[in-house]
Amino acid sequence: MTTIKGILTDPIQRRQFKGEIVIENGKIKEIRELDDVPDHHILPPLVDSHIHIESSMLVPSEFARLAVQHGTVATVSDPHEIANVCGIEGVEYMIENGNKVPLKFYFGAPSCVPATPFETAGAILDVDAVKELLERDEIHYLSEMMNWPGVLNDDPDVLAKIEAAHDLGKPVDGHAPGLKGEKAEKYASAGISTDHECFTKQEALDKIKAGMLISIREGSAAKNYDALIELLGEHPGKIMFCSDDKHPDDLIRGHMNEIVARTLKLGYNLFDTLHACAVLPVQHYNLNVGLLQPGDPADFIVVDSPGTMNVLQTWIDGKPVYQKGEILFPDVDSSVINRFEPYQLEPKNFKLYSEKSEQQIIVAEDGQLITQKETATLRSKNGEILADPDRDILKIAVINRYEKQPPAVGFIKNFGLKNGAIASSVAHDSHNIVAVGSSDEAICEAVNLVMESRGGISAVHGDQKDVLPLPVGGIMSNDSGEIVAKGYERLSKISREMGSTLKAPFMLISFMALLVIPSLKMSDKGLFDGEDFVFVEQ
Repeated sequence: MTTIKGILTDPIQRRQFKGEIVIENGKIKEIRELDDVPDHHILPPLVDSHIHIESSMLVPSEFARLAVQHGTVATVSDPHEIANVCGIEGVEYMIENGNKVPLKFYFGAPSCVPATPFETAGAILDVDAVKELLERDEIHYLSEMMNWPGVLNDDPDVLAKIEAAHDLGKPVDGHAPGLKGEKAEKYASAGISTDHECFTKQEALDKIKAGMLISIREGSAAKNYDALIELLGEHPGKIMFCSDDKHPDDLIRGHMNEIVARTLKLGYNLFDTLHACAVLPVQHYNLNVGLLQPGDPADFIVVDSPGTMNVLQTWIDGKPVYQKGEILFPDVDSSVINRFEPYQLEPKNFKLYSEKSEQQIIVAEDGQLITQKETATLRSKNGEILADPDRDILKIAVINRYEKQPPAVGFIKNFGLKNGAIASSVAHDSHNIVAVGSSDEAICEAVNLVMESRGGISAVHGDQKDVLPLPVGGIMSNDSGEIVAKGYERLSKISREMGSTLKAPFMLISFMALLVIPSLKMSDKGLFDGEDFVFVEQ
């Protein structure tokens, strides 16, 4: 039997008191009120209500080592990214690797692999495959239904996947950027219960009205907290917090604890905040995670104060997994799975020939998954349309990683690279290689570095040529989080030396191939309009 004393914060009874927790066989046997306790706070465990572990570029076991330091005990994890690369084998890899550490990973069945028929992925999960996954005890929900046009148009395969989850009593996550009014109502009426893609308050209000829960997202690239946080005060029972995507350098510094501290600093209620980052995710997804109640799993965190959220200890199932600055579980040797067909390209492969000097330009937005679009007249030479770095109009290319095909090439604005290129095989959703640069030569070098590593992120700036290999699926490393974070920071520094002012250029570039987010994106098959779901003539 173990006891721990402090100032307890009960998220269910919504009260604070001095007391001690009595732990037996991994559960809370009893909670006693006391008069004299240490001056630290015991809080319920933090839960990320929607995250792709793969986007940390770390395998689950290594993600866990960093996350527990910030009080994260559980994640609602969508293995959509590795499924796009390796199919069911990839999902199984995430489950098996996550089971080697104490952090509680709750994986879903990816609903949209591939995300659209307009790109090349490494696998297909049809209705039967999704049903097979949902029937497993290790799968806890149907992951984000990105095919919102299919929902609105009553696509039989889409509806069959949703029905399969309902038949098994498992929640269905949403993904419906920009849907409002009747469209939001139709989407929610299919039995889709959450959405983390809102980028305006009115959109979120329409979805709440339609019966949905809203996960306020604050990740490395997509940041919707400022636009949506007022909802916590207005609809506290309908709000959760999530990161969606967290890059390794950010994860070193903090996770959900940062969102809690930020929210409390703005004056929001402590218990409403804890409801969003602990209670509601546990209840909605039926997670086996304790909420500081007798009989619950003994999951909790110890912090110096809720206002700072400096985590002193993290407990999972009655055992400390982090305390006094030390991680109290062993490292894991991680295996490698991948699907990558490397081949070399030449600068001439990245030339774009067209009779149209007027081209549609992708306009990237720092901190957003959405893009805008504009039209610009570009110089041409012998029929070749040229980039214009002086106007910050650069080349963007997406290269099929699964089979040798000509690159798709277009133009993009707001990356700011003056002389060089960056490339990444972390490129949602299909994880083909995406590159942005000022010249065909630099783009080609950056892409070939990724090809040679069978996945990774790279930067080319003059004589500087650097790559962070990501051998697991071409999207994750099996190195330590600290090593990966240093490599990521090194490459980000090179991108800044090229002139980029973006906070997270490698995270942002990964979303330039995300076709299910408006407005203009790039597939390995061409320039794509994410509002009308059609290719754009170049």
